Amino acid sequence: MQIKPILWAQLALAVLPTFAAGQSSPAAQNAPVAQSALPPKIESTPLQAQGPGAVGLLPSSKTGLPGTLWLGSDPKTLSNLIRAVEQPVPALRGLMRTLMLAEADPPQTGANSVAHLGLRLDWLLDHGAVDEALAMLDIVGVDDPQLFSRWADLNLLVGRPEPVCRTLMVRPRLSNDFALRIYCTARGGDWNRAALILRSAETLGELDSRNADLLARFLDHELHEDSQTLLPPVRPTPLEFRLFEALGEPLPTAPLPLQFSVLDLGGDNGWRAQLEAAERLARIGSLPANQLLGLYTQRRAAASGGVWDRVSALQDFEQELSNGRPDAIGRALEKVWPQMRSARLLDPFAELFAAELAKYKLTGRATDITTRAVFLSPQFEELSVQLAQNDVETRFLTAIARGEAPESDNLPDLDHVAAVALGFGAAQIPRALQEQVEQGRLGEVILRAMSLFTSGAQGNGQDLTDALATFRALGLESTARRSALQLVILDAERARR
Repeated sequence: MQIKPILWAQLALAVLPTFAAGQSSPAAQNAPVAQSALPPKIESTPLQAQGPGAVGLLPSSKTGLPGTLWLGSDPKTLSNLIRAVEQPVPALRGLMRTLMLAEADPPQTGANSVAHLGLRLDWLLDHGAVDEALAMLDIVGVDDPQLFSRWADLNLLVGRPEPVCRTLMVRPRLSNDFALRIYCTARGGDWNRAALILRSAETLGELDSRNADLLARFLDHELHEDSQTLLPPVRPTPLEFRLFEALGEPLPTAPLPLQFSVLDLGGDNGWRAQLEAAERLARIGSLPANQLLGLYTQRRAAASGGVWDRVSALQDFEQELSNGRPDAIGRALEKVWPQMRSARLLDPFAELFAAELAKYKLTGRATDITTRAVFLSPQFEELSVQLAQNDVETRFLTAIARGEAPESDNLPDLDHVAAVALGFGAAQIPRALQEQVEQGRLGEVILRAMSLFTSGAQGNGQDLTDALATFRALGLESTARRSALQLVILDAERARR
């Protein structure tokens, strides 16, 4: 029997406690080494034993989160929280993505494993993480109709209908979607049968009039040439999107939900569409900063205004940075920073350039910008040691970056600083949340802390303090520091508009 690598990892984890450092088992010392030269019999459990809801791309060794993350929570409560919780700063968006991608068992009581996985997949799709959602489905398989439906949507979205139609033709019970069946039957070359299914579905009331009309045009476009143009749906399904495309009436992706932005990254619709899609995705952390930079520097801007001004400003800044002249770097930085701020892309900008900027002795406004870029960057703690502690704002941000309580009687004139200072002082995790942690509801408590942070970002100082204290009590120290720094700095930058 062949054992998958993940099973070997599970077996290794199962025996690790026996061999804890400095400990030994008396029984193990007295037991014979082996009874024969034959390989030991291994009892294996398939991955599906925990249900598809346990699948993830990030193991506990990468996330630091236990596999029991969701185990003690009520499924309905989790569903409501995941759908409702907001992430007002990039650090929390990153944490939420980690939660959705983490390998962890679904809730134990009253849980539907497939529904739990579907909830996570829907969040990823809503946030443009199409590749990650597809990868999770590739691992778990699509034997369940709910998973097949999402897998079909994802493949249609990225323009790969062949595997969907091939699977549906072999296993028709996986889907009751008549529209998909008609589409796949036609793609297989049996247009007459597709038309028959369409008429039957209309008769049975299985298709609404708009989708029936759309499919009828797809099956016989010439018959409907003189018909009135169909109004595009506000939130089209991937199949509807592909049907409009097949009719020669492709839908623009800019006004559509975020998941459609990934279609423009290839550049088929032009550089501007590619840039705007990349900015939408980078804004919520669904596109690496380096990929955004690559698109910005692909060629010289041929126009001005909007995204072209950002392209020109960033290219000029990068050129001055490579030249290494501090005065020119400062001037270029003062021009590109407001451009990135207006696009809400200060976080990826800081990730790309803060470490390099920290090497230079800049003056005036450029010094203030560099300081804020340093604290927005992933290397905020190590880079902060290079900053001169000449003003109250820098000293406050440095204390937060190091996880220390700032001087309460010497705070900068910025929003949220008093609540943040308390969160890094003597504040404790609220008792109700501590009790939930003890009940095995860790993932739920993290989501509730995010909700508290969102309330705090809107002006409720006690909620912000409680959120930061909770993150720290749960061992999410980096999240607490980064989210606090981002909230204070990004709110201050928004006020400068």
